[in-house]
Amino acid sequence: MKLTVSRLSVSIGKRQLLKGVSFTVQSGDWLMIAGPNGAGKSTLVGAISRATPSTGELTLDGRDIRRMRPAALAKRVGVMDQTRHSQFAFTVEETVAMGRFAHRGGLFGRGDPDGEREVREALAQTGLTALKDRSVLSLSGGEAQRCALAQVLCQQPELLILDEPTNHLDLAYQQELYALIGDWLKTPGRAVISVMHDLSPARLYGTSALLLSGGEQLAFGPAREVLSDRNLQSAWHADVAAWMRRMAAAWQPDQEGCFTPPSPSSR
Repeated sequence: MKLTVSRLSVSIGKRQLLKGVSFTVQSGDWLMIAGPNGAGKSTLVGAISRATPSTGELTLDGRDIRRMRPAALAKRVGVMDQTRHSQFAFTVEETVAMGRFAHRGGLFGRGDPDGEREVREALAQTGLTALKDRSVLSLSGGEAQRCALAQVLCQQPELLILDEPTNHLDLAYQQELYALIGDWLKTPGRAVISVMHDLSPARLYGTSALLLSGGEQLAFGPAREVLSDRNLQSAWHADVAAWMRRMAAAWQPDQEGCFTPPSPSSR
C-alpha cells in the first residue's frame, strides 16, 4: 500500500487553505499530521478522502483516488473525522455495522459473510460490547468517539485516517487506543494517518510526521526530526518544546518521592 500526495492544494473561492503539500505513506507507516489551529490539517484529511475538492497528485498504489468508485475507496481507506457521530437513534451495534456498507454490495446487498464477525471484533476492540444495544444518542463523548472508531475499524481498510482520534477520550482509553492502533499496524499492508494536537504521542508513536502552518508544509520526514525544537518554534511562533519539557517535569518525583512544582522564578 502506498499513498502518494504531490503538490496538493485546496482553495475555497480566493482563499487558499492548502498550498503544495507533498508526502508519501507506505505500509507500516504511522504518519502524524501536526500544526497549530488553522494550519490545514483537517482540510488535508478531507482532500485525501475526497470530501474536499483539491488539485495536485493524489494516488493510491498509482491509481488516482479521485477516479476511484466510492465503494472501492471505502474498502481501502477508512476515515474517522470530527463529524462522524450519528444524529439518529441507532444502536451502537447498528452504527458500527454501517462500516460494512461497502462490503455488502450496495444498500440491499447481502454479500458480506464476514460482516457479523468484523462487527463483533470491532466492538470488542473498542470496549463497546456491553453497550452494543444502547442508543448512540445516549453515549458520552468518549463512548461516541469509540463507536466512531469501531465503525471505521469494521471497514477493515488498508489505510486508517484518524482526525484527532483521542478527542473526548479519558486517559485510560487514550492509552488503549494507541496500543490498539499499534497492534492493528502489525498486519502487513496497513498504514495510519493521524491528525494530532498532542505532540507527545505524535513523537512517541509516529514513524513519520508532516508539519503544517498556515496551509503550507514546513517539514516532512521521521517524526522526531520533523517535530524538532526549531520546527515547532517556526510553526507556533513560541518555544513549544520548552513548554512540553516543563509539563513533563511536573511528573518527576523529588528524592522523597513527592512532586515538586516549578519555582516562582521559572514561571
